[in-house]
Amino acid sequence: MFLQIILLIIGFIILIKGADFFVDGASGIAENFHVSKMLIGLTIVAFGTSAPEFAVSVKSLLAGSGDIVLGNVIGSNVLNILLILGLSSQFHSLNVKNNTVKKELPITLLITTLFACLLSDNLFDKTKNAFTRGDGITLILFFLVFVYYLISMMRNKIDEDEKTNTISLGKAILWTVGGIIAIVLGADTVVNSSSAIAKLLGVSERMISLTIIALGTSLPELVTSISATRKGEYDIAIGNVVGSNILNIGVVIGVPIAIFGGIGTVSFSYIDIIVMILAALLLFIFSRNDYKITRFEGLIFLLIFIIYYSYVIFV
Repeated sequence: MFLQIILLIIGFIILIKGADFFVDGASGIAENFHVSKMLIGLTIVAFGTSAPEFAVSVKSLLAGSGDIVLGNVIGSNVLNILLILGLSSQFHSLNVKNNTVKKELPITLLITTLFACLLSDNLFDKTKNAFTRGDGITLILFFLVFVYYLISMMRNKIDEDEKTNTISLGKAILWTVGGIIAIVLGADTVVNSSSAIAKLLGVSERMISLTIIALGTSLPELVTSISATRKGEYDIAIGNVVGSNILNIGVVIGVPIAIFGGIGTVSFSYIDIIVMILAALLLFIFSRNDYKITRFEGLIFLLIFIIYYSYVIFV
């Protein structure tokens, strides 16, 4: 137990330092290529921080642990909005651009709702809830709409108020690659040590997937978004969460299910699904209201997070 706690602390240290380099590197890449930092947040940062979720999904499907696959994605998407944006907004209100409110957040809400509907078979035809290969392919097709949007974004030049080049392209790439490697290694260390401690304490698989694994695989998003907020890189912080949530559904769950086959029986509570949709809906409403996530709105996120996870742990 003592060794696992030491490894847990080391993992957090690697995560935090890796996030600092990753954010600086990603920002530098955006400046060197004269593209929007939101685009970098939605692509490089989101893909990088979603790597742990994808690895867990493939590993769990091959091991026949379907509940962990779904719990990982549902829990991570809830955590990304309620916990990560909630905490980030406490450092500074998160400014949300008009384009994000009109395009990226509606896409997030749409694919989240689709995912919820595909998980809820018995609401439509009174059969057992299952997640089939066809469901996975459907999610991939919707994800391709997001890819098309990203391609159209690449045509846009950097905003006039963006910073000029601060670091060389070579250094930016080195920091980005080194940062994401440190983040993934740190997250893996944290997840493994946390899971080992939980199993020693006799925690159930559902609770482990919705809490420890979901939190552990969301640690890259957490430390990256907080680091980005502290550095004033709000587009990277928002883009990281939005892009990660879309990737979690379209790629992390869609691709492995389409390749390896479906999950026969889905045993998750509708409370889990409702909170996932509620989080995406509130993010859209708060952002559309005044084009920012304020500290008070972040506190609402955190309050819902505490209530939901109190339910998961104690009910």
